[in-house]
Order: sequence, then C-alpha cells, then structure tokens
Amino acid sequence: MGSDHTTPPLPRRAVYPGSFDPPTIAHVHLAETAIAQLGLDRVDFAISAHTLGKDDSRLAPIDDRVAELTAISSGNARIGVITTRHSLVADIAEGYEVIILGADKWHQVLDPVWYADSNARNEALQRLPLVALAARPPWTMPGEDSAADPPAGVDVVVLDTDPSHHPVSATDVRAGREEWRAK
Repeated sequence: MGSDHTTPPLPRRAVYPGSFDPPTIAHVHLAETAIAQLGLDRVDFAISAHTLGKDDSRLAPIDDRVAELTAISSGNARIGVITTRHSLVADIAEGYEVIILGADKWHQVLDPVWYADSNARNEALQRLPLVALAARPPWTMPGEDSAADPPAGVDVVVLDTDPSHHPVSATDVRAGREEWRAK
C-alpha cells in the first residue's frame, strides 16, 4: 500500500513597508484587501530603521509606531508588525511572496535616483515578489502612464481598494484628520 502524503501548501506571506507615521485606516484597508483578494495567510507591516527618502528625525519614534501598529493589528492574527534595517523595498521583500505598495511608493521605487543607474534599478526590482499595488491618485498606475510601468520580469497585480481610502494620508492625520487614524 502506498503512502498518500500531501505536502501542505506553503503560507502565502506579504510585506507592507512604510513609515506608518501614524498608521491610517487606508494602511489597514490595504492589508485586509490584500489578504482577501490574494488569499494571503499573513501581512507584515514593515517599518525600516532608516526610511528611504524621509528625515527620520521628523518621524515619531520607531518604538511608538511599532506599538501603535501592534495594538491596531492585535485583533487580526493575519496581520503582524516587524522592523527591518533595510531601506530598499527589494531588500525588505526578500523571503516574502508578495509586497504591498501604494502608487506613491511605487513611483518612488521606480525612480532611478535611489540606485546606481537604471540597470541597477531594474535588477533590484526583478528580485521583487509579486507587487500588489493600490491606487493613490494623483499617482498613475501601470498601463496609465509608461513611467508607472514595471520593468520586464516584474509582476504587478492591482488591488481592488475602496476609492474612499484613496485620499487618506498620514500627513493629513498629523495635521488633524483624526478620523483617518487607524484605531
């Protein structure tokens, strides 16, 4: 008699990098949408010790942001919080099957200024797992503008997000839009 062993499917994990200063309802919405749409087992919010393109001295202390995200995600076992020493998303995404990005971050990731040159950018981006991209007008999406199109070998799926979350920003929360702060 033969053995009928089946290997359980590997968990599908995503990373969602950002400064999360502070976490917003849109951040949580994107994580929950990615879980539902892509059948993810886990999404990790990832806060970098050194945020690319931002003055870290102007951000809330990393321990405060981690604590706030941890409290927000405590009711959902599929959402976690990590810190990383990496700043480039290609490095942050290593070991994950999906990376979640907003269109604003996608444009930053595509900007060759963060790399030695365009070839180095393309090589870094080709290491990315599946990119789950969320609209964030006025930033353009792949297919709308060639500047937003991924390099060859980079797979992108567009998340079906609620348009009411598109204008939500951490900047506006810091300016007083407390209804947009995740709780």
